[in-house]
Amino acid sequence: MFEDVISFIQNTYKTKEFIPLHEPRFIGNEKKYLNECIDSTFVSSAGKFVDEFEEKIASYTGAKYAIATSNGTSALHVSLLLANVEQNDEVITQALTFVATCNAIRYCGAQPIFVDVDRDTMGLSPSALKGFLENNTTVKKQQCVNNKTGRVIKACVPMHTFGHPCRIDEIKDICNKYYIFLIEDAAESVGSFYKDKHTGNFGQVGVMSFNGNKIITAGGGGCIVTSDKRLAKKAKHLTMTAKVPHKWDFNHDMVGYNYRMPNLNAALLVAQLENLDNFIHSKRKLANMYEDFFKATDYTFVKELAECKSNYWLNSILLQNKQQRDEFLNEANSQNIMSRPIWTLMNKLPMFEYAQFDDLTNSEWLEERVVNIPSSVINMN
Repeated sequence: MFEDVISFIQNTYKTKEFIPLHEPRFIGNEKKYLNECIDSTFVSSAGKFVDEFEEKIASYTGAKYAIATSNGTSALHVSLLLANVEQNDEVITQALTFVATCNAIRYCGAQPIFVDVDRDTMGLSPSALKGFLENNTTVKKQQCVNNKTGRVIKACVPMHTFGHPCRIDEIKDICNKYYIFLIEDAAESVGSFYKDKHTGNFGQVGVMSFNGNKIITAGGGGCIVTSDKRLAKKAKHLTMTAKVPHKWDFNHDMVGYNYRMPNLNAALLVAQLENLDNFIHSKRKLANMYEDFFKATDYTFVKELAECKSNYWLNSILLQNKQQRDEFLNEANSQNIMSRPIWTLMNKLPMFEYAQFDDLTNSEWLEERVVNIPSSVINMN
């Protein structure tokens, strides 16, 4: 039933051996910079590569400041703290997301609220967000209060799913109207642009991930980007155990976190950044090949919208229903082609089944149909 798809993927990657979903490419100065880092003996959270990475990722994204973190989840946690999210506050996000988003909300003692996504972006729907806020909240003293729970909704965390930008400008306008702090989950969208602006720059802060399966990687790692000097200063302070700078004294002025990115990881990332544009060029070429192929099939390839430039981190197709999705996953994986479904909706997980959620029709529709197919960089031409 899926022979043509499997054959196309095998021919594209020129192998019938195992084809991973997304493997890293180390083709530049990674070993050189790692050796330099080791020779310097600065392998932990202090060293020149951490500072260099922060400068270069800020420049690349157009943000004024970048704060390197140990991973994307820690960056989300700190970003929520920057929004003053506290015990029993609430945070709006999408049910169709990776679990780290909701875990970070719970780290703060806050409660998630799930609203729907748009089918074409798979990211938070502005119309669903607007509808939920109009029907369920009241603005009091420049705070958005949930009429049902009486709690304050402090923040909103939309995600740019698989590298495809959501309608973040509309979301920003809605959050501004309701006094909600906007945190962009750009973990998957390094190198993606919406209306010529890099993702992560629409909210007060943006969060990125450099996990081993991301478009550029340090094995782990993340960062916060912002153009707000005050937020940047506080973010760096929190990620460095809130230590007050001094040549020898150990004084800390608040509860901080050991979330600083090690210099070893940063050395990898500096090298990876040097090839980011080449990686994106290759991945967009692969996406075009997939798009052309799937036009002649019964399956839909998920492509970027107008005014978007996606990094196509993970390529996705839509099957006709859950049964066909499961049949494809079984067949592809049995043929050594790693494929996976989209995430289980967060409101279905036992940790979050108590959470308030709005109509999730689009999220449920996508959950039953979306499959990610191999998306590794195939060449550098």
